[in-house]
Amino acid sequence: MLSDSLRDFSSALERWRLWSLLGWLDIRQRYARSALGPFWITLSMGVMVGSLGLVYGTLFGQPMTGYLPLVGNGFVVWGLISGVLNDSCGAYINNANYIRQSDAGLWTYIFQVLCRQLIMFAHNFVIVLVLLAVFGIDHPASLVWFVPGLAVLMLNLTWMAQVFALSSARYRDVPQLVAAVVQILFYITPLMWRPTMLSRHAWLITFNPFASLVDLVRSPLLGQTPAMASWVVGLCLAIVGWLLALWMYARTSERVAYWV
Repeated sequence: MLSDSLRDFSSALERWRLWSLLGWLDIRQRYARSALGPFWITLSMGVMVGSLGLVYGTLFGQPMTGYLPLVGNGFVVWGLISGVLNDSCGAYINNANYIRQSDAGLWTYIFQVLCRQLIMFAHNFVIVLVLLAVFGIDHPASLVWFVPGLAVLMLNLTWMAQVFALSSARYRDVPQLVAAVVQILFYITPLMWRPTMLSRHAWLITFNPFASLVDLVRSPLLGQTPAMASWVVGLCLAIVGWLLALWMYARTSERVAYWV
């Protein structure tokens, strides 16, 4: 059964022109007849980073030279994470007609979500480049860890997207539940605060795998090397998660057309 899941996965990868086109068309359709187009994504994210960074930096008594890059890079990474988790819930529901009438394979619609969110991430990455240009980076060599960290993050987001897509197709309460959990995770993940600020409640980071996933991508952008614990958590989570996703896909993929 797992071999069938892997075969469907590889078959969907070969259709990269289809899901990349679908992802890009989603972005174009969302911002049709707009002067700035997809760069509204960048503008809205930039305004949020600037306003929240100044407010919370003042409240926490943090110097802006270190705090704004922390918040800005964290928000850009979290935008990718939250976007995938929320959008994946509708991956099959929103493509119900295609699923019933075509044999493109269910993984195609997961890749569509990932492609769409990566395009949005690329637009938001302009903020990261601005922060690097304005505030600089202490150890540029640490940037080499950015690509491996992003790869581990995407490995985890891919299996999460499949699990949430299948669960949402079967149980329509899942999208609301995921949205609520993502909102909670936003506050308990070190995005607007440093892990050292929670000396008495370190368990919020220890038992929050998303803190490790954010660290893998954000630390290199801050001139730091991701913690070894973050690599261990990210890779172990990916192994367990992919086994779960492939098992769920093998058991439920044939029923998705009836659920949606």
